[in-house]
Amino acid sequence: MPIFQYEAMDATGQEVKSSVEAPSQDEAQAIIRQSGYFVTKITVKRGRRGAAEKKTTKNKGKTFALGGVKMKTLTVFTRQLSILQDAGLPILRSLKILEGQSKPGALKNSLIDVCEEIEGGATLSEAMAKSPKAFNRLYVNMIKAGEAGGALEVILRRLAEFQERAESLKRKVKGAMVYPVTVVTFAICILVFIMLKIVPSFVKIFADFDAELPAMTQVLIVMSNFVGSYWWTLPLFPISIWLFVKMVRKFPPGRMGWDLFIIKMPIFGQLVEKNIIARTMRTLGTLVASGVPILEALYITKETSGNAVFERLYSKVHDSIREGETIALPMKENAKAPFHPVALFFWFMFIAGPLGMLLYLTKLNQPILDDMVINMVDVGEETGELDTMLYKVADTYDEEVAVLTESLMSLMEPLMIICLGMMVGFIVIALFLPLISLIQKLT
Repeated sequence: MPIFQYEAMDATGQEVKSSVEAPSQDEAQAIIRQSGYFVTKITVKRGRRGAAEKKTTKNKGKTFALGGVKMKTLTVFTRQLSILQDAGLPILRSLKILEGQSKPGALKNSLIDVCEEIEGGATLSEAMAKSPKAFNRLYVNMIKAGEAGGALEVILRRLAEFQERAESLKRKVKGAMVYPVTVVTFAICILVFIMLKIVPSFVKIFADFDAELPAMTQVLIVMSNFVGSYWWTLPLFPISIWLFVKMVRKFPPGRMGWDLFIIKMPIFGQLVEKNIIARTMRTLGTLVASGVPILEALYITKETSGNAVFERLYSKVHDSIREGETIALPMKENAKAPFHPVALFFWFMFIAGPLGMLLYLTKLNQPILDDMVINMVDVGEETGELDTMLYKVADTYDEEVAVLTESLMSLMEPLMIICLGMMVGFIVIALFLPLISLIQKLT
């Protein structure tokens, strides 16, 4: 008799990992449910022979693919599956149609596995749970809620709309960043060319006349000599910073400090914070509207937030609800992020030293959730329309992110022009000051 390993949540929201022996997966799930657990993941523990046979069977038609499925590809697949389900096609036939028209890659491989699992008697959510590279926890739980409520086509439509909104917002932010990144890249290339080719020519002229050089010119020559001798170190600075941050974020305190620094930093921090609020509120609203239990919905929202500060917030709310409280009250109590020394270090390192530390201390009392969000959640709980209120909060913040992105891009254009003008002006003045003094001596 096969042994099934499973992950589940008990009535208090605690995660349970164990194994059970049963003739089939359905009976194993029935045994787990009788124990009072809500199954989130279940897999069969096979021997070497069974695993080899399964691998051989599943490799038919599959191709080699690196990484997971892109969100854009998954969004298109979800919308197409939603349309096919609305048309009344059986789920297995719909999946085979989409698998047949998919390009070779991670999604096609996952669909092959899902189809084989369903043919073996598994449900859609159980089959998708075994392909985590394509279907994350949020996706699987929404499908499971749709199956339980007999409204799979409605859930797929709602899931497609959720993914399309998230993808649209991501495209807007990425599109807005194209212009400044392009300008900064070209500006750096031009400045490096000036340092390598133009400035050394002027240095030869100054050496021939043996003229005394102003301080600005000497600074420019030192910079030019450094770039000429150590130009290969220029890419190492951003790479070193990136590696340092990545190493720090490997540890929970470091991740918390960096994420807190990101959402509190000037200009861009507000954009990141509003984007996370919009995404998490829409995720929670979608899960609640789909019939997912509130504790499981909060756990999934925490896992998909992508920021340690918001993970802490939703974890506190989760624990409070498990003890019998409402959502709004713990949200209000934990809306302010605590002081963190790693965040203070990043403010000192990246934002003007001691001045950055003072700025961080002034921002400590600013909550990550506005009173408007908490009040709307409170009203949603009282009226029994929590999902509607969460959608409204998400829509509001989506609009604010779009407006803020446009405003920042409009502000960045003159700022970049001013910065480039100052750099070019410094180079021109530093090069022409000695020439003016030489001309005066010659006359």
